[in-house]
Parts: sequence; structure tokens; C-alpha cells
Amino acid sequence: MDSDLRRYLDELVATARDVLGDDLVGAYAAGSVGLGAYQPGRSDVDVALVCAGPLTETAKRTLVARLRHEALPCPARGLELVAYQRSVAAAGNPAPGFEVELNTGAEMPFRCTLDPADRPPTDGRFWYGLDRSILHQSGLPLLGPPAGEAFADLSPADLRHLLIEALSWWLALPTPPDDRPAPGAQDAVLGACRSLVRHRDGVWLAKIAAGRRLLDTGEQAEVIRQSIAARHGGPPPTGAQARAFQHRVRAEIADQPE
Repeated sequence: MDSDLRRYLDELVATARDVLGDDLVGAYAAGSVGLGAYQPGRSDVDVALVCAGPLTETAKRTLVARLRHEALPCPARGLELVAYQRSVAAAGNPAPGFEVELNTGAEMPFRCTLDPADRPPTDGRFWYGLDRSILHQSGLPLLGPPAGEAFADLSPADLRHLLIEALSWWLALPTPPDDRPAPGAQDAVLGACRSLVRHRDGVWLAKIAAGRRLLDTGEQAEVIRQSIAARHGGPPPTGAQARAFQHRVRAEIADQPE
């Protein structure tokens, strides 16, 4: 792990323990860090905290104040932190269920949400259940028991519903009206690759690794190759290419009966 990132995560956990005391029972690196795909200068830092019970509003606001970028500078593009009660993490429920959500960083819009009900539906409510599924498989423990013990996975039906919901959310985003390369289209394609690999093979992979697995298993999709190349400076696919691939992935996932 990058030394700056390691130092930052150590300081983050120490700060969270200072705020929450014995109520903090676990801390886990998720996302690209947990999946072994962290790229300095590009990746976010995703962290999940597990607390013994519900947090007071004072504890939530203090945690945000102490962990936001202005107080604890994040060495990455930004920090995406979510805190869950231990019972929620262990339930395998698809609902958001978080205590507090914080997005903060030099290159990330600030977000502080203290109640799942305040999360705008248009921003997507599927992220949390999927993130906890990834944590169940690949969370990196910073404090507490193994992530597979702290986080339960989703049921197959709930997982499929959230994957479909996520793909539908991406498809609803505006795209350029012509066939010019669309900024961000590569992330939409590679995110769909990750969903398809999870659906087919039962494993979460980092986005580029998921794209490569599909290519290695015979998936004939030039849009995947172009999306991987775009991650290394090449032009992204067009919006039309990305949407066509996403529609195909969503149709395959939705076709499986309950």
C-alpha cells in the first residue's frame, strides 16, 4: 500500500476512535483499496466504519468535522466514508441503512448526510448494499474482525435487484446527443463489466480487472477494450456505445428468474 495512504488511514482510524471511543468496533478500507486496485492520483479512498449502536447527532457531526479534508487532508482525490451500526452491517439488507455519510476531498464535492432519508433518490440508493457486498468479500480490516464476519452479503435476489437499479441509474444520466467520445463513458462501461462478472461468476473485481476477465472469456466488445485504454489516457467510448453495452448487461442480469 502507498505509504501516504497507509499513514492517512492510520490517522483516520485514530481520529474516529478519539471521537467514538468504544462505540467504534470496526474500520475497513473498501472500493479500490480493498480490491487491490488503488491508483494514486486517480482513485478515491473508500472507508466503512462499524459502530456498536446508533450514533447521536453530536457524534455524527463531530466525526464529520474531524474527518473532512480541511481537518484531515486526504492524499487521494477524496474520501468516501460511511458509518454503519454493527447490526446493519451484519444483516445483509439492501437498504442504505447508514448512520452518517461523508464525501470530502480536494477534487470531490463535499457531501454530509446524517440520515438515509435525506439521501436524494436521484443520487441512487443502491450504492450502500452493493458496497457492503464488496466489503463482505474484499474489505481490508483497519480495525476489528475480518470484513467477512462484520458484513453479510446480499441474497441473490437482492443483489440482482440492486445491480439492475444501478445500471438503470447510469442509463438515466444525460449523454452527448452525437457520436463524439463521452467523458466518463469508460467508467459506465467498466462499472457494467464489474456488475456482469459479479452476476456470472459470483465475484467482485476492480473495474479494469472485470473488463479484462470478460475479454479473456471471449466477450467480443470493442467498447470494453476502448474503455480500458481510456483509463490510460486514450479517448473514451461514445455515449451511444456505452449505453448499448449497459443495456445488454442489464438485460442479461434481468433475464434470470427469481
